[in-house]
Amino acid sequence: MTQGLDSKEVTIKPSNSSETNEKDKAARLGTDPVGKLLLHYSLPAILGMTVSSLYSVIDRIFIGNGVGPYAISGLALTMPMMNLMMAFGAMIGAGASAMISIRLGQKRIQDATNILGNTLILNFIIGFLLMVFGLIFLDDILIAFGASAKTLPYARDFMQIVLLSSLFSSNFYGLNNVMRATGYPKKAMYSSMFSVGVNLCLAPVFIFVFHWGIRGAALATAIAQFCGFIWVFSHFLNKKHFIHFQQGYFKLKKRVIQDILSIGMSPFLMNVGASVVAMIINMSLHKYGGGGERSDMAIGAFGIVNAVAILFIMVTLGLTMGMQPIVGYNYGAKQNHRAFRAYKLTAIAAVLVTTTGFAIAMFIPRQLASLFTSDQDLINQSVIALRTVLLVFPFVGFQIVTTSFFQSVGKAYLAIILSLSRQLLFLIPFVLIFPHYWGLHGVWMASPAGDFLATAITITLIATQWKKILPMNSPISDK
Repeated sequence: MTQGLDSKEVTIKPSNSSETNEKDKAARLGTDPVGKLLLHYSLPAILGMTVSSLYSVIDRIFIGNGVGPYAISGLALTMPMMNLMMAFGAMIGAGASAMISIRLGQKRIQDATNILGNTLILNFIIGFLLMVFGLIFLDDILIAFGASAKTLPYARDFMQIVLLSSLFSSNFYGLNNVMRATGYPKKAMYSSMFSVGVNLCLAPVFIFVFHWGIRGAALATAIAQFCGFIWVFSHFLNKKHFIHFQQGYFKLKKRVIQDILSIGMSPFLMNVGASVVAMIINMSLHKYGGGGERSDMAIGAFGIVNAVAILFIMVTLGLTMGMQPIVGYNYGAKQNHRAFRAYKLTAIAAVLVTTTGFAIAMFIPRQLASLFTSDQDLINQSVIALRTVLLVFPFVGFQIVTTSFFQSVGKAYLAIILSLSRQLLFLIPFVLIFPHYWGLHGVWMASPAGDFLATAITITLIATQWKKILPMNSPISDK
């Protein structure tokens, strides 16, 4: 586990009643019933993440129906780059929020403020580097990902604008996580809903009224993320919040960066793995999809599968966002029985969510695909992909929650093992091997096979490491 920051414990006398209330919000993480806290923290996160994922689905519906099936395929080609950008945002945001929760449990307020300042600066630096590198090598990257002459223009038009907005999108994600960890789950939800609302208002106008095509969809996304960034940035400028931007806390500190990166390495590797997997899957679909237009439609089907799956994964991530401050605070306060209960309740809820996604994909796949396009070739490809890729989807909820639990208690190496197991140990080899025997169907089969074996590793790790992480020193109860 990453050790604490160098500074000693700090106890700050509240200067006014507002600051006292702010501290009380964080302190309730260690006293209120766990079930009640989980609802309080998870529901806003779930609503925010669901709205965000619904935007992703609706945006693809706008693009598929307003621009065409090749635009759907072009959008699917951008997934590796989008996942890579998300990887850096998740690394800083998740690492910072987990460390802040632990520091608040330890009553180390100045350390938490230090982490906040470093989060802002790190996200700006990483966002700038991603923007410059991505714009310089954009065409080469997209062609390597499997872009054809018909899909490359759509992918390029979308990513050029998204890359330009990376300075703000990375900080929006990171600071929103920190807002939730410092006792503002509802406000974090509202910031996500506000951003999505802006997006949903602008996207149809830009696509159907102004006829800006996929570039209009990207512009709507960029404007929405900038608005979301302004929202969360203004929150931390407000001095009435006991964790806020303060002069002298923006200088990057090696120990703070190490803490953030070590805890955030698990979601980073998970998203990098997803980026590499998406790239390899796109290349395999291009190779084994039948060539020409059929390969483009296979890539489009992969985009539709991901749009559907992400809706349920985002709900699961919302659950873990609600769990994280509860587990982190109580682990820091040595109230292990409360951390255990938060994990247990979250895991049960997550499995129910992903099982619902599995059932929908099995029973109404054609109806789902028809929402995105009227092209029958794309619909037929998508039906096969949905039923195959989501075959063991119920297990995914358990995997995600357990990985987040290890991250929340500072056991970065265990979270990294789980993050790597599905993508690097299983999924990538399966994507490379299976198509040699089963062609296109082999590409689709790689995902459920990887999920099944990754679940076995997850069960093994949680069973063997549980008592070492959370030795029960008091009865398991809500209190």
